[in-house]
Amino acid sequence: MDKTTLKSTVKNHYASVAKGSSSCCGTGDCCGDQAAINPLVGYGDLSVNLVDGADLGLGCGLPTLDAGIRPGDTVLDLGSGAGVDVFLAARAAGPQGKAIGVDMTPEMIARAWDNTVRGGYTNVDFRLGEIEDLPVTADSVDVVLSNCVINLVPDKARVFAEIFRVLKPGGRFSISDMVTYGEVPQEIREDLTLWAGCVAGALDREAYLEIIRQSGFSELHIKDFVEYDYLKGENYGLASITVQARKEKV
Repeated sequence: MDKTTLKSTVKNHYASVAKGSSSCCGTGDCCGDQAAINPLVGYGDLSVNLVDGADLGLGCGLPTLDAGIRPGDTVLDLGSGAGVDVFLAARAAGPQGKAIGVDMTPEMIARAWDNTVRGGYTNVDFRLGEIEDLPVTADSVDVVLSNCVINLVPDKARVFAEIFRVLKPGGRFSISDMVTYGEVPQEIREDLTLWAGCVAGALDREAYLEIIRQSGFSELHIKDFVEYDYLKGENYGLASITVQARKEKV
């Protein structure tokens, strides 16, 4: 499918989400009459004392939970939405650290800044941009996060190349995303609504992991893998994966 059309579809959908309340694969317009992925990820105790409206229900994992964020770290969240993972990272990094969110949807950036003001966060920054071309200096980030976003991008290898570029030597990432297993029918792969719904653009699990390896990362580790009943066929299915890896020190 045409990359421009895909990006426009995704951007328009998440602009609508930013102004409303539908989630990635909830019961709203994203997945039409299809059953929702259930259960959606809940942040539980992690979200205590976070500003209301930061969590829009768009996640498929908890990448911040075991990301190893330390006081003073600079953390980058790809596809930061309304800011939930940025605010969690900012809390862990402390006043000497910083959390940066990048999102391609102006409406999401505006909502995240509104949440920043209402929550009184002082060590966060939100930047408009695409995660295939990050508005972030090379070798400047200690930890990269992302939650159910990379599946939305046509060129996933470019995203991981950018993650590698911006990480400091010794830096690491913790990413939750959607992947598939088995032979997913082509009609699903070509459904624009399902692409915006975190499904059609999901790569095969092994292909996803191979992109990470080919991007130069080491210590690749699968932290979590959850299969869903949603859109499951006889020989294929959809799952969320939380994966971690590191950029080796020079």
